Amino acid sequence: MTDPIVDAAPALDFDLKSLPKVSLHDHLDGGLRPATIIELAEAVGHTLPSTDPVALRQWFRESADSGSLVRYLETFDHTIAVMQTKEGLARVAKEFVEDLADDGVVYGEIRWAPEQHLQKGLTLDEVVDAVQEGLDAGVDAVEESGGQIQVGQLITAMRHADRGQEIAELAVRHRYNGAIGFDIAGAEDGFLPSRFKDAFTYLAEHNFPATVHAGEAAGLESIQSALVDGRALRLGHGVRIAEDITVEFEDAEGEEADDDAEDTIGMVTLGEVAGWVRDRGIALEICPSSNLQTGAIANFGEGIENHPLDMLYQLGFNVTINTDNRLMSGVTLTDEFELLVETFDYDLDDLLELTLNAAESSFLPLDEKEALVEYINDAYANLG
Repeated sequence: MTDPIVDAAPALDFDLKSLPKVSLHDHLDGGLRPATIIELAEAVGHTLPSTDPVALRQWFRESADSGSLVRYLETFDHTIAVMQTKEGLARVAKEFVEDLADDGVVYGEIRWAPEQHLQKGLTLDEVVDAVQEGLDAGVDAVEESGGQIQVGQLITAMRHADRGQEIAELAVRHRYNGAIGFDIAGAEDGFLPSRFKDAFTYLAEHNFPATVHAGEAAGLESIQSALVDGRALRLGHGVRIAEDITVEFEDAEGEEADDDAEDTIGMVTLGEVAGWVRDRGIALEICPSSNLQTGAIANFGEGIENHPLDMLYQLGFNVTINTDNRLMSGVTLTDEFELLVETFDYDLDDLLELTLNAAESSFLPLDEKEALVEYINDAYANLG
């Protein structure tokens, strides 16, 4: 499989890492530093595949690069195991923020599932408090070093479990303590968002926003359920919405032709679900490298060049670019931008539009969202 990290320098005359970025889809338990995992594992007596940071990082990458979402998710057994204490959660959250800021991220929504961090006796409220303590410490550390970043928690329920209502209530309970949105994650295929229909209704009644993992391991039925049952304002990944788009190629005389033939015209037809998602600006939280690794884009081709994100972007979908799990995929948001530049010849205007899409699709209050958009626009304008 092609390595999703592009080694060649982008054909741009500015530093991609310095660009202000917005991260909407980044899992807390997927972004740990290998050295931290090793230290925390030793403290709690958890056995790892390796106690060498370089070798451990490579193990995570190889395991995630299998093309199977199931095997990809197995890597989280080790990260979650070391996130079961207040100290462990706070440290991971603090370092997570510092690493985002180092990558140029100025606003990040950090998703994680509190129900997975109760093995050492902590309560749901205690783990949320511990993570928020770490996030606050991370923001303070970034500011002390001369940087700036704003973050929030996306409280996530595991879709194969039966704690959706409880986790929804937890999220609302912490809405003034860092929680800014709700999500469901985990094994998508066979576990429709409709399982949590009552929880999503509760969230809507309390005016609390939701993004829903859909359109990654499952297709249109999952996306439709996310929209209807989940009242999703964004789709986590959402890449398989492209399965509801038909492209027919005709030559100059109107005859059917192959897509690689000369002088062809592509006629695009959006299905009802795709049309709804595009026309209402429902954000797609696309994670290019992760989508390649987990097989989410297998129906479109094997290489990153076959990822439908460019088609979706050109058709006017609200595409945002994200990392998903930086440790497992071995990427940063800068790497993902480099990948787009290298693969699809994106330029500064494209990267700005994708970043603004993310800023405008954030769960920030309107005044803070407008300030973020203004900051990003000013930073890009100053590049010239």
